[in-house]
Amino acid sequence: MTRVVITGLGAITPIGNTAETYLDNLMDGQVGIGEITKFDASDTGISVAGQVKDFDPAERIGKREARKMDLFSQYGVHAAGEALEQAGINEENTDPNKMGVILGNGIGGLITIQEQVIKMHDKGPRRVSPMFVPMAIPNMLSGNVSMRYGARNVNYVLSTACASATNAIGESYLRIKHGMADVMITGGSEATVEKMGISGFAALTALSTTKDPMHASLPFDEDRNGFVMGEGSGILILESLEHAQARGAKILGEVVGYGANSDAYHLTAPTPDGSGPAGSMKLALADADVTPEQIDYLNAHGTATPTNDSAEANAITSVFGEKGVDVSSTKGMTGHLLGAAGAVEAIAAVGALLRDEMPANIGMTHQGEDTASVKLVKQGEQKKPVHYTMSANYGFGGHNAALVFKEWGE
Repeated sequence: MTRVVITGLGAITPIGNTAETYLDNLMDGQVGIGEITKFDASDTGISVAGQVKDFDPAERIGKREARKMDLFSQYGVHAAGEALEQAGINEENTDPNKMGVILGNGIGGLITIQEQVIKMHDKGPRRVSPMFVPMAIPNMLSGNVSMRYGARNVNYVLSTACASATNAIGESYLRIKHGMADVMITGGSEATVEKMGISGFAALTALSTTKDPMHASLPFDEDRNGFVMGEGSGILILESLEHAQARGAKILGEVVGYGANSDAYHLTAPTPDGSGPAGSMKLALADADVTPEQIDYLNAHGTATPTNDSAEANAITSVFGEKGVDVSSTKGMTGHLLGAAGAVEAIAAVGALLRDEMPANIGMTHQGEDTASVKLVKQGEQKKPVHYTMSANYGFGGHNAALVFKEWGE
């Protein structure tokens, strides 16, 4: 089977608008959660979110083209441009028919949907924008990336809630592994920090109502009370080893394992014993042909909801045993990026390999009794040799997915 390597990273997040800045701030423990400023959220009961700051779509997309895209597509196109630039992919060294796009997204163009529904209600159906459908449908994330960068292989969006980007990366890995593509642009994007998105999750009582941004997202803490909405995009460029070496690319790491399964249990809750999430991690380990003891760091889903963190703690313990594994949820810094979460968290896992440093579990002050079995990374204890990492994400509907990454070495 073909080996699959990583040659480019791109990110736009609440803690940095490039992959390098994101990783710098992640390792430094910077919190990107703050008061919601994109709209008046006072009547939603929710005060804080992880918002992208100072994003200029004109930088890579152009003002005219940006007007044809919902924000989730803008984020994805922008991050893909950064990743492709780092990878050094161009039409001279890569056959566009061998370069594909698989991206993850949870909800689509929710900003556009909200704006156009209000316009229809207030001014009538004839005032709905002709660009409503092309801007709102989720597949335009990969469609816009494909058109912008000339990728003519497979082109689609996976939507498995908060596991979307992890599934997208995994499916891209399989496509290269089985010789169906040389290069894949993969990851995810989401932009749901707007009134409908916040209101919908608030109605589910899934969001934290805490007003203090520094104590809102509390993964694995005994006082955790819901997740904090985040937004942004993470993009990875995957290549076959042969293709990357032929063009002299700098290799950042290797994807060696992918596992996915279903809880078949509940609309929004994971299996309480963690058996579903544990199953996906075990599948990823088996695909990578590594033991749990070989994993040096796990980037957990860690949403800071009572049910997720408890079930995930059970899953981690069942897979990694009493010895455990170093774990952190980076959602304490970024909030929860929904369909893009697995992408920015995969970049965190790759960053740990590159830097021999793990992100700390920010936000936790008193570990909950039901999560006490999880060995959390603390600030000041982040440096160590990192050879294998895992990133795992789980979504409404019972979707579970996990990836294993390996430091680059011949």
